[in-house]
Amino acid sequence: MLTNAMGIILADHHRVDLAEITAARALAAVPFAGRFRIVDFMLSNMVNSGIKNVGVLALTRYKSLMDHLGTGAFWDLDRMQQGLTIIPPFVASSSGRPGEEDLTGLFEFLSAGREDYVVISNGNLILNIKLEEIVEAHADSKADMTILYNHDISNPRNNVSLFLDDGDVADVLVGTPDPKTDVSSIGIMVISRKLLVELVSEAMARGETGFSIETMLKKYPTYRIRAQEYPDLCLDIDSLASFFSANLRMLEPEVRAHLFNQEDRPIYTKIKNEAPAFYEKGSFVSNSLVSDGCSVYGSVSNCILFRGVHVGRHANLHDCVIFQDSYIAEGADLSCVILDKRTTVSAGVKLQGATAYPVVIRKNARV
Repeated sequence: MLTNAMGIILADHHRVDLAEITAARALAAVPFAGRFRIVDFMLSNMVNSGIKNVGVLALTRYKSLMDHLGTGAFWDLDRMQQGLTIIPPFVASSSGRPGEEDLTGLFEFLSAGREDYVVISNGNLILNIKLEEIVEAHADSKADMTILYNHDISNPRNNVSLFLDDGDVADVLVGTPDPKTDVSSIGIMVISRKLLVELVSEAMARGETGFSIETMLKKYPTYRIRAQEYPDLCLDIDSLASFFSANLRMLEPEVRAHLFNQEDRPIYTKIKNEAPAFYEKGSFVSNSLVSDGCSVYGSVSNCILFRGVHVGRHANLHDCVIFQDSYIAEGADLSCVILDKRTTVSAGVKLQGATAYPVVIRKNARV
């Protein structure tokens, strides 16, 4: 079990915008698959791999993230030593605003650690991975950094393309429409803590305020960055279409089995106990995930319903993702729709989207 590494999860991604869904919350705090948040997956991966010192680097809109993570108790990270740390933007006392010292919180977190290695991950990944094996391979390679990659270039606009030379990164292209390679970073890196402290300190001295895996990858001319393929399932939430598709893929038995049925590798989340879902006689539900607290009086097929969703009589939902406590009134007809939390759809309303362009209704809206 891995104990010689600390973890950093980047809660935001400057090139990923999920429209209304991320308007009021960090990307990592976006609800997923009926009862989880996106951050639950990487946080659980780290805990399952023996990482007990985890920092979540937040930039903006992190109230929802903090409410969800709390003290880290649901991930066994509420500890006297180590545990879970939320790293908000550092605010300089002289100006009262985030400024050139934005990396101070990250620097202090890293400097206080005692581990030899750091696992850095983007906060938009859905996967179940054995990180201890990645860290061990990195240590054996004697490389300065290790980056995981796969061969998915489904979204060139947000793709980080890697050109390799004998297994090491020789060039990096970000967001190019024609990358000339199918080797893509999945956004997980391993680096020695000592080297990362040096790099963050140098960035602060130069007045740099941003920190990302992409900025680390661009150091390939100076440092040896080893590339390791990750061939298993990895759902990268890098667009509204990919978020919608990733949720609906939870309806596939093999995908659920890979993510949630791994022996000794559960995905943890904040527990909210509610009454079981209620289905009225005459209602119809097919190939859907329906969370506790829901009440279904109409027809639901190929949908993800979060906790407390109400589906009225004669309402028809098909290929929809409905967030917590939303209310769909009698006779409503929804297809390829994402409703954020506590949204109300009035009686008889029809909303029609497409798989690549789902209709998104913001939090607390009334349609």
